[in-house]
Amino acid sequence: MTSRKVAGGAPSDGGVLFQEIWNCPYSMETLPSHGEDIDGGASPSVSMLSEVAARRRITIVGGSIPERSSGRLFNTCCVIGPDGQIKAKHRKLHLFEIDIPGDITFRESDTFTAGQEPTIVDTDVGRIGIGICHDIRFPELAMLYRSRGAHLICYPSAFNMSTGQLLWDLMQKSRAVDNQLFVVTCSPARDPNAESDYMIWGHSSLIGPFGEVIATAGHEEATVVGEIDHSMIQTIRDNLPLEMQRREDLYSTHWLMSGENLQATRHAPLDQMHNCNEVKMALQPWK
Repeated sequence: MTSRKVAGGAPSDGGVLFQEIWNCPYSMETLPSHGEDIDGGASPSVSMLSEVAARRRITIVGGSIPERSSGRLFNTCCVIGPDGQIKAKHRKLHLFEIDIPGDITFRESDTFTAGQEPTIVDTDVGRIGIGICHDIRFPELAMLYRSRGAHLICYPSAFNMSTGQLLWDLMQKSRAVDNQLFVVTCSPARDPNAESDYMIWGHSSLIGPFGEVIATAGHEEATVVGEIDHSMIQTIRDNLPLEMQRREDLYSTHWLMSGENLQATRHAPLDQMHNCNEVKMALQPWK
């Protein structure tokens, strides 16, 4: 199933989330040759997403692609609005490194440069925070997004077989439950015959604010549709007011904000939280 076909089949009142690195194999050796100049307008992948978003009048959280910029390579997610314009761009903040002797050794930092700015964006399907794969391992980022009024955090991802079996389900539910919001993930499907030496876990999901699994997939190619009820967030927060129960006298987090940039540091109060559809996940193997 092509990416264009998946996006084109989305409901007109919903949104689509793509997987991490959907336009090429996740191979550190070949990724640089697939880099696209998004800011310079030379990105066939983003152009395709923009065309489909405008034609279908939907919001697309465009997974991620390798972005070439100023001689560096970033792992980048573009959020496309129903007008086909880029509403936000998130560069992966936390680069994955793992070294398990006899199992897997992998270093994204050998190829990618880390991003510097968390990303939150207002869309037709709610206020969305963006993280890419390993970003999900860091609860501070999700806490920041909650403090900025996010209804949903999208994590296009590509967990491997080693960490996926142990941590994937746990991480999704933890970010949702700790922050009492929705979490949606999209992973590539597993392809045993892929040229990449990085084998995918899969199991894309939509998780509710109580950690409930609203929709999920296996490791095969699939399209998953789930519905988000924003009213659940406030109801759950009223019933279980975790924010009011925080012991700011014992521990706290302060979000330093400079313009649109958000930067997290410890040992100061949280900013006051802002007061305050359907999401489609597409899984497919790397081509």
